[in-house]
Amino acid sequence: MSSEIFINSNQREIRVALMENDLLVELFIEHKSQKGIVGNIYKGKVTKILPGMQVAFVDIGLEKAGFLYVGDIDVKDMLGLEDKIDLPLITEDDQDHPFEGKPGRPIHNIKIQDIIHEGQEIMVQVAKNPLGTKGARITNYISLPGRHLVYMPTINHISVSRRIEDENEKERLKQLIKEIGNEGEGYIVRTAAQDAQKMDFDADINFFDRLWKNLKKNSQGVSAPHLIYEDLNLIFRSIRDLFTKNTERLVIDSISDFNKSMEFCSNYMPHLSEKITLYKDPMPIFDHYGIELDIDRALDRVIWLKSGGYIIIDQTEALVSIDVNTGKFVGHNDPEDTILKTNLEALKEIVYQLRLRNIGGIIIVDFIDMANDESKEIVSNALKQALKGDRSRTRILKISELGLVEMTRKRVRESLIQTLCDPCDYCEGKGYIKGPSTVCNEIIREIQRLGTDNITNKKIEIKVHPIIHDMLFEEDSGLLEEIEKQSNLEISFTINPKLHREKYHVKST
Repeated sequence: MSSEIFINSNQREIRVALMENDLLVELFIEHKSQKGIVGNIYKGKVTKILPGMQVAFVDIGLEKAGFLYVGDIDVKDMLGLEDKIDLPLITEDDQDHPFEGKPGRPIHNIKIQDIIHEGQEIMVQVAKNPLGTKGARITNYISLPGRHLVYMPTINHISVSRRIEDENEKERLKQLIKEIGNEGEGYIVRTAAQDAQKMDFDADINFFDRLWKNLKKNSQGVSAPHLIYEDLNLIFRSIRDLFTKNTERLVIDSISDFNKSMEFCSNYMPHLSEKITLYKDPMPIFDHYGIELDIDRALDRVIWLKSGGYIIIDQTEALVSIDVNTGKFVGHNDPEDTILKTNLEALKEIVYQLRLRNIGGIIIVDFIDMANDESKEIVSNALKQALKGDRSRTRILKISELGLVEMTRKRVRESLIQTLCDPCDYCEGKGYIKGPSTVCNEIIREIQRLGTDNITNKKIEIKVHPIIHDMLFEEDSGLLEEIEKQSNLEISFTINPKLHREKYHVKST
């Protein structure tokens, strides 16, 4: 599948659009004043340990302390166990272990309070950016990405990207890295390394050796909290991570960033230099290639399908729900066939939207109910197949009897909506506001309460939004007159168009 990368860069932000077959599939945004910190390495100080949750909080110099789980701590290094004990390592087949981590990490039952202590200084790396009210997810296992390899200096483990599906190629790459890699250290062969040869890996390994030695040296001369290593900016990461053999070109609209990219490639990836071009047209680059329109559509709650069906995407704090509906699509004869076709069309759009919007965490998909088990199996298999093109790790459960699919998608950065949008000031993030009739009823009840208060002055002044005022006098003027007579009140209204529609002020004068 051919791909292109378009980069819009200015003094405020960098935007990187990945296009596949002329379709926007991923968008990366980095505000220069709020740069992401995933991949950064810090010398931090342990500020608090929670034995009940087996986690620790580490001050790394940010507003919120980093969150460190026991499975993300290099036990052998912390306890000096290298030569004293041989802990078994997690493999890809290990499951259901209480302290299960990633392959290559030791299996243990050691409690976090027996590994580290409050006030201890420790080298950590950010695995996930702070999200909402949560601090950054951090790990004591350092990993350094290169063009063809990810280097893990503290893990004795070699693995190959799951996106390289040829088993013979996987085995060839593993054996090659075993021969040229440093003994006792770990490497992950990246997807871009498929069909690579020894010389392709040599530059990465030599670079890693120099970088790791400098990192250890720099960490010894500073006190926590301190930034030791800052990951590449978004443009360089895109060149490193998004370029594949199918990438036809990278187009960038900033002269200075174009020159820096050419210099970066000449030092690390000279074979890519010829694919990088400078955009010179006066029209903004994302407008020229139709990307701005795609971004606007990616913020819509309702996405219409070609058949006339549609899906609705709602994002909450705990999970993302996706609802599939037939909409205008009524099919021809068999209702089950209509439902199956709608679900199959919807799942392709859902997979596309998950990737484009960078939706992660727990995801619930409510497919249209299918009575036929065979139809459910077809949809389930099609969903798994469609997700193979997603670079983020996903896990899917079978379709339930209610037609629900529970799945997870790895989340390492904010979704597109979280990046580009703020909660609505008017509805305060609820997504809805009280209806005018509800607000009118509240005001009437408040008047009645004041009318039964013998201490309250009998003149009542009410400030309301114009819409509420109109409804009160169109539908409830008779009731207001009755309340005035019964309670001996004098009610006056003041209209304030700047007032929130739900808000009103009732006071006695």
